[in-house]
Amino acid sequence: MGAEVSHLPPLRADARRNRDRIVDVARTLFADRGLDVPMTAVARRAGVGAATLYRRFPTKEALVTQVFADQFARCVAVVDDALADPDPWRGLRDVVATLCAMQAADRGFCAAFVTAFPDAIDIGRERDRALSGLAELVRRAQEAGLLRADVTVDDLVLLLLANRGLVAGTAEEARAASRRLVGFVLDALRADRTHREPLPPPVAVDLHRLLDTGPDRPRRPGSPGGP
Repeated sequence: MGAEVSHLPPLRADARRNRDRIVDVARTLFADRGLDVPMTAVARRAGVGAATLYRRFPTKEALVTQVFADQFARCVAVVDDALADPDPWRGLRDVVATLCAMQAADRGFCAAFVTAFPDAIDIGRERDRALSGLAELVRRAQEAGLLRADVTVDDLVLLLLANRGLVAGTAEEARAASRRLVGFVLDALRADRTHREPLPPPVAVDLHRLLDTGPDRPRRPGSPGGP
């Protein structure tokens, strides 16, 4: 596969600019609105025709892979750094907090991390590496007596899924709520309850507004921004 890619002719300057603009626009739209943004909306905002978009990115999976390549690579790097930490609990705590913060900051990446893309080999490989590293961090923390023995890596995936719902508020609300949620969950998972860390500051949550403006919720008539 790598040899085939290396023989592809380089893009002309104008084609490269179009490609970079498409990726930049898609990154912004995905971060703001999630992965449900139509490809036609990406093309329109980037100022290119649909044919140009599909010539560079034949499928949405191809575009998502390119847009979030850096974030998935960072995920793996964060897990690798945690594995290199001699303190198993600190490594696990830091990687969970960082992954949740990345999710809260970017709705598109949040969706990409928990969405299956069967044909996106790069995304699948990076995600599998991150999850494998998380499983090893769980094992180490349990062997050190710092993590409850009944915790599995699937519980950390549940945390990521729960954290995904926090993107309904503003960016700052999502980050603050994510920090609070992570603090609660890590405290519950810790085996040694004699060294409890203080929770992040509480977050005021307007449930009605969040239900009205969540990424998968239609707005009710008369609500802010509603019809």
